[in-house]
Amino acid sequence: MRAPIAPVVAIEASDAAATSDHGDPQMLSRLHEIIDQRQLSALFQPIIDMHSGDIIGYEGLIRGPSNSPLHSPLKLFKVARLHNLSVEVEHLCRHIVMAQFAKADLPGSLFLNVSPGALVQREARLGETLRYLQEMGINPRRIIIELTENEPTYDYEVLRKAAMHYREMGFQIAIDDLGEGFSSLRLWSELLPEYVKIDMHFIQGINQDPMKLQFVRSIQQIAQQTGCMVIAEGIETQAELLTIRDLGISCGQGYHIARPSASPTLVIAPELTKTLRREKVATDACQGSPGKKNATVLKLLRVVAPISPEMHNDEVYDMFMHNPALQTIPVVDQGLPVGLINRYAMVERFAQLYGRELHGRKSCTFFMDPQPLLTDQHASLQELSHILVEAESHHLANGFIITNEGKYLGMGTGHDLLREITRMQIDAARYANPLTQLPGNVPINEHIEHLLQSGVHFTICYCDLDHFKAFNDVYGYRKGDDIIQMTGKLLSDHVDSSQDFLGHIGGDDFLIMFQSEDWQQRCRAILAAFSAGMQDCYSEEDRHRGGYFSEDRGGNKVFHPQVSLSIGAVKIEPLEYSSPHQIASAATRAKKLAKKTAGNTLFIEQRKAAAIIESLEAPAALAAVVKRPLASA
Repeated sequence: MRAPIAPVVAIEASDAAATSDHGDPQMLSRLHEIIDQRQLSALFQPIIDMHSGDIIGYEGLIRGPSNSPLHSPLKLFKVARLHNLSVEVEHLCRHIVMAQFAKADLPGSLFLNVSPGALVQREARLGETLRYLQEMGINPRRIIIELTENEPTYDYEVLRKAAMHYREMGFQIAIDDLGEGFSSLRLWSELLPEYVKIDMHFIQGINQDPMKLQFVRSIQQIAQQTGCMVIAEGIETQAELLTIRDLGISCGQGYHIARPSASPTLVIAPELTKTLRREKVATDACQGSPGKKNATVLKLLRVVAPISPEMHNDEVYDMFMHNPALQTIPVVDQGLPVGLINRYAMVERFAQLYGRELHGRKSCTFFMDPQPLLTDQHASLQELSHILVEAESHHLANGFIITNEGKYLGMGTGHDLLREITRMQIDAARYANPLTQLPGNVPINEHIEHLLQSGVHFTICYCDLDHFKAFNDVYGYRKGDDIIQMTGKLLSDHVDSSQDFLGHIGGDDFLIMFQSEDWQQRCRAILAAFSAGMQDCYSEEDRHRGGYFSEDRGGNKVFHPQVSLSIGAVKIEPLEYSSPHQIASAATRAKKLAKKTAGNTLFIEQRKAAAIIESLEAPAALAAVVKRPLASA
């Protein structure tokens, strides 16, 4: 759910923009009409077990009349708060949700949103809720009170006693939006709930964000120690789903699983269940490398005291004279950066005849560059580098001002940026092939090891070009590099990046670790696309005769077939192989067997792992290739 959270109601994305004032009499009249005529409806979103795919329950969501400005729960509760009707609206919402839950005869538990204030109120509203449940024949043990925190909670002792009281009646407790609210971690510690729901901010994009991954991993570790069930909210992609599952999170909820509905599904889609029950590993989350793609400008921050526009040039000049290392001084007005003063520009002007006498008592803005380079602290180093390249040359010497939401934060220098970019490129060379930018030696080994440790089954495919050296000799290495880049892109286009891993060992050798069920169809599509793509790489004469001539060392003309692609595939079952070394060797053998057949070929090793390992005469073949430095590849 998205902040801010209204009591009893899960707020969705479209509600976040609803911030206008609804305190007019017409809105109040419409609200009374909704309460008196019970003009609310409920939607239900499934919550599933992340390992079996079974639905464990539903979260109850509320909507106002579809033709009303109070259709959005955010607007509905904003008007209710303005007119002190929050308790009435929350009470009505609970009744509507429970009644429709019972009418639909939905299985599992009902996650019923309740504000902390409502939980401790003395009007015994939840006592009425208990009686209402009994009338509808719903066991209170099927109800999870989901605390939606829309304001700070200070009286934890009262709240803890209230939670204990409702537990005695059979209810369970859940904390909503962990990580988003004012004091959700304190609530967790005080109430020891049966469930915690992680705010969707930490779920969306988790497969690509190491910080989010670490946060959720830490929450899961705490939950295991306290016997608490974790629910991940806002799952919107398969990559997020698999990453959450691989972290051991118990339950999940989100649009990728099922959208809210008045008549929700009783079982999730079969393909989703199949994905969850099949052991897979999400690829993005385990591809961390020191070549930080997400390194930001904040890393370059230098604390430099700014000056105000009112300061005189004499004072600025003295600052430069007393601090030889100071190259630029930022000029800031009420927190907003307005310019930069460069040391050499000022010293040069002051060195001119009567320079100081003429300009010393003037405002420092006289020598200021009024259009400095500004960058937000969250901008990536790559983005800043591109901006500097496109900007005028003096910005590289002046440096740049780093801001936070437009406010001055500090300075950065062009020298620091170049040094950091260079370091990142050196680090990245170990992790990505410089020609194709695909993962290189280190991440390939790490991913094979990760798949082994995860106990999943996958298929490793070794892809190698045939007759490629002869092509290089005839057409040149530039053309050969074009073919390697084409092959890398073609392979990338035919893998599912959320579950398949593509790496470039070096030269014309590629590895794919497939978890996709349809990997054979993907391989055949790769071969067909490669065959079609290569036709534009030959001269018309060589294309028609199906090959090309080159000279051997003796000066004799030798005919070579056109370049083809060989793929050797080995299915890897859990526990069959004990090391990446064995897997690499098996893939090498499969590739060699594929190359024995002319043309674009897919060879699938049909033998069991034990027979393959026994027959390997040179088990270090691929392991040596994978581990060799890129410079020798």
